[in-house]
Amino acid sequence: MKRLKKWAQGALGLCLAALLIVPALAAEPMNAKQRREDLDFLYEKVLKGAHPDAFANTPESEFLKVKAEIEGRLETETDTEFLLDLMRLTALAGDSHTSVSGGNLADFRAYPFSLIRRGERWYLSAAAPEDKDLLCQEVTKLAGKPVEEVIEACGTLFPSDNPVHLRRGFRQACNVADIYEYLGLVEAGEPLTVTLEGGKALTLEPVDMEEMGKLEIARISDLIKGQPETAARDAYYFAKPLTEEVYYIQYNTCQEAEDLSMEDFAALVAKDLEAGDYDRVLLDLRNNGGGSDGVIWPLLEVLLEAMDGGVKLVGLIGEATFSSALINAVEIQEMGGALAGEDAGGSVCHFGAVKTFSLPNSKVRGQVSSKYLDLNTLLDAAAGRGVVALAPDIYVPQELADTLDGKDSLVEWCLTAPANQLAPANHYDAPLTRGRFIGQLYEAAGSPAVEIGEELPFADSFGIEWYLPAVAWAKEQGIAKGGADGTFYAARPITWREAAVFLGRTAEALDLTLPNPAERRQGPIPAKLAQGWKQDTVTEIWDAGLLQPSDADFSKGLTRSQGEELAAALAKLIA
Repeated sequence: MKRLKKWAQGALGLCLAALLIVPALAAEPMNAKQRREDLDFLYEKVLKGAHPDAFANTPESEFLKVKAEIEGRLETETDTEFLLDLMRLTALAGDSHTSVSGGNLADFRAYPFSLIRRGERWYLSAAAPEDKDLLCQEVTKLAGKPVEEVIEACGTLFPSDNPVHLRRGFRQACNVADIYEYLGLVEAGEPLTVTLEGGKALTLEPVDMEEMGKLEIARISDLIKGQPETAARDAYYFAKPLTEEVYYIQYNTCQEAEDLSMEDFAALVAKDLEAGDYDRVLLDLRNNGGGSDGVIWPLLEVLLEAMDGGVKLVGLIGEATFSSALINAVEIQEMGGALAGEDAGGSVCHFGAVKTFSLPNSKVRGQVSSKYLDLNTLLDAAAGRGVVALAPDIYVPQELADTLDGKDSLVEWCLTAPANQLAPANHYDAPLTRGRFIGQLYEAAGSPAVEIGEELPFADSFGIEWYLPAVAWAKEQGIAKGGADGTFYAARPITWREAAVFLGRTAEALDLTLPNPAERRQGPIPAKLAQGWKQDTVTEIWDAGLLQPSDADFSKGLTRSQGEELAAALAKLIA
């Protein structure tokens, strides 16, 4: 049955080849007037004119200060330095989706090395042939500073709204000599010192791209013993059984393939799941940098039906999970599935819905956010999270030893983990939403059978909520009535007064007898609850002792754990 509704729609294999933040510059050097025009365009037309709130993270005074500094050197700096200036100004927005971008690397210089991160450590992943024995050794310092300090310094250039995305940007540009010089980490033209665990150090001279293309390089990829069957494929999406119990889906871009629509792909997945006897499905978003979040919904519908039949859904996330894929990951949690892996590069709430731009003289290309996506007002799973990297429910990092052995650490764990470990984290201190509290009351009532037809319970129901049967039951019983426009606002944090009313309506719907005066808890009703909407019901529930969790602070909203305590008190009456 359909119950879903769409709601939003190199050089040498080294790091430099992946430096997507480096734009294509104009063929001829620019003069100061042209640079000023580009700088003004970026500031006035892009950051101030197109971005919904460019000063959300940095006051405009700081933007103007940096802009004035740039204006003071327009006559003397190189085009490369001007480009880095543009990056610096843009990064002040603190928005991972707003950046200058492109692909012409000819004017940059690089050091012949690269890094890879596994777990919490950085390792040497490419070097000169004479240093090949140093591959896979931990790198502790760059330019004499701890790696984390260098990453922090790069935060002035790389647009990011969380440390994971910044870390990813650093890794892609960790060998760009011009960046080290611009940040004052290395003197112009001087070598970079790469310090390894145990004190051994490499001294690397900067080279231009033409010379870089002629160098021989030893790479960590030469040491890897094959690839796991879950390695990233050059496909938008594909699926296959891994074992008789585990089914695997890889979703690499939030776009629809021309040769296989998502509807048809979802139908193939449904056919496989019906033919097999799987107890878990792994939906891999680790290679997905975004696109349109609504593309996946036909597949989610299939997975919802599988979950209704007892299948565990586990979303796999990592550093590259970003933008629309990040939204899809939170939707997996909204469905009741768990997320496993490492922190995502995308933030739960974030600026997005990007539009592209090009500067008039340098032809620097880029993208700018057009709206703020506040997921914690839309999904219970995002409640209270804000602009933070999406963390998995189950942390399982990719290990270096497994990488070298051609193993996928996360999938290997998922294949053998007990079913009770494949569950969302409780987040007891998170804000309690209206939808979640209805879900708690529904469980206290014994989760009675309920039919969800083609029409969803409320106009703002999405159809993927784990608590959707509870909301349907609550509406049917007159517990959740919604507004005049047919909305319920399930993801909105619940107030104590609303919780009391829902408790009272549930007791009435179940024909419960509230405790008599002798059994009721003592104490006057708090001033915060003494007057207002549905006062008779609120007072009755207070006097019955059903609204007094042990750690109540009626000046604040409820937490998930407090909701569970209220629902447990109701369950005792039912029993």
